[in-house]
Amino acid sequence: MSFAIHVSGDAEAAVRAHVPVLVKDLVASGITAQDPALWGPDAEDEASIRLGWTEAVAVSRSLIPRISELRERLVAAGVDHFVLSGMGGSSLAPEVIARTGNLELTILDSTDPGQVLAAVRDRLETTALIVSSKSGSTVETDSHRRTYEKAFRDAGIDPADRIVVVTDPGSPLDVSARTAGYTVFDADPNVGGRYSALTAFGIVPSGLAGFDVEELLEEAETISLELAIDDETNPGLILGAALAGTRPLRDKIGIVTDGTHIVGFADWAEQLIAESTGKRGKGLLPVVLDVVSPELGEDLADLQVVRLVDNAGAHHLFPADRHHGEILVSGSLGAMFLVWEYAVAVAGRLLGVNPFDQPDVESAKEVARGLLQGRPQPTDPAFVDAGIEVRGDPALLSDADAVDAAIGSLLRRLPPDGYVAVQAYADRLALSQLAGIRDLLAARARRPVTFGWGPRFLHSTGQFHKGGPAVGVFLQVLARAAADLQVPDRPFTYGELIAAQAAGDAAVLTEHGRPVLTLTLTDPAANVETLFGAVDS
Repeated sequence: MSFAIHVSGDAEAAVRAHVPVLVKDLVASGITAQDPALWGPDAEDEASIRLGWTEAVAVSRSLIPRISELRERLVAAGVDHFVLSGMGGSSLAPEVIARTGNLELTILDSTDPGQVLAAVRDRLETTALIVSSKSGSTVETDSHRRTYEKAFRDAGIDPADRIVVVTDPGSPLDVSARTAGYTVFDADPNVGGRYSALTAFGIVPSGLAGFDVEELLEEAETISLELAIDDETNPGLILGAALAGTRPLRDKIGIVTDGTHIVGFADWAEQLIAESTGKRGKGLLPVVLDVVSPELGEDLADLQVVRLVDNAGAHHLFPADRHHGEILVSGSLGAMFLVWEYAVAVAGRLLGVNPFDQPDVESAKEVARGLLQGRPQPTDPAFVDAGIEVRGDPALLSDADAVDAAIGSLLRRLPPDGYVAVQAYADRLALSQLAGIRDLLAARARRPVTFGWGPRFLHSTGQFHKGGPAVGVFLQVLARAAADLQVPDRPFTYGELIAAQAAGDAAVLTEHGRPVLTLTLTDPAANVETLFGAVDS
């Protein structure tokens, strides 16, 4: 079997309550038939142009010969290093595919100058850049493309021989790339970014890196018939009901990845769930966990745990391994992608939200653009503690004169059903240890804590932060880069861009009444230990 699911406890009760109704309402066959009316009249216009993912397997097969031919040509020319410039849905699925296949695919989804410089300096002579952007106007990917174009030209390499573009037909990037002579793969315009795992956005970078994308599509195809049938055994209906049908709603979804061969899947699912459901004051908050660790002191009472395993069927057979109350899922990678896409579409229906729009994602981008154009002077910190600059609303910092006190003030604003979101605007390769702050904060806050690298989370969980339930508090961690980098033919540097993105998001969160504390590490290597000590205080 390509996919298996086992539910118990509240999840099982949700399945029993909702799946028969979903079957009666012909929801599964309606999704497959691309019926935009399934999510109500307010969602119909958007849904009518966002259901192409249900036929992605058939559409994507036609791309495989071109992908194979291009890979052979590049490898024959000595190219053996592939870099993917993409944000959100344009990079998360290829990252999962490549990591699961143990293949090298450098993901460039940051505007941190140190991370960009490290990528450009890494084997440029044998590198091909894949630029993936649905809209074709994403500032991050536009900046990366300009940087690589200059680097290639400076090295005597024709960018047209090394740059591959994936975008919607007719987008600004589509037009400019064809004019420049780049290889272009047109994506299906009727698929939103977070549902694009099995489209050109997922398979072109993965296939160029060497993954057998035909097998991936076959894995998805094996489950597609089950997903289309209005039956109580339909795994998409079961998973969707288990995620969004508990009463009272367990709206924080802990995704545990300690038993699966699939690498990084939770990060992809995080975007799919958060951006699809977090709106109109509702939503499901995904919390990515390596393990469930009550010993951290984290309150898991309202956390619905989904455990990714390689043998959900075996767990079903052996009571000692059932993890009562958890949702156990297993399957091949292609099947997992498609089942979760169906399930989250079903979850949107149960929650009463449109799972295909993202009304709050653009707000932070607009403020960031304004900051880049206006070039205001950076605000002075409220205070500096051991090289860490502290900024926040004056009311938040009124009684704080040290980092640990500022964090304490933030956590005191955490409601009983709340969560903490850590947003690290930093080089995630050089400062990967920053992710460890999640567990420390969970132990201190005794509430679910999420961790995201900026600015990539702005294209995913950023929607939930602003449009979902107003129960989050936000800790921004910025790292001052040792060297900055000018974006070619643009009036800003990467350092200015990432600072504007962080400030823009903080401003919009504050406007929405969300408490935000910003800590800037002026000497990141030295300040990390100080930060951890303050969090653990």
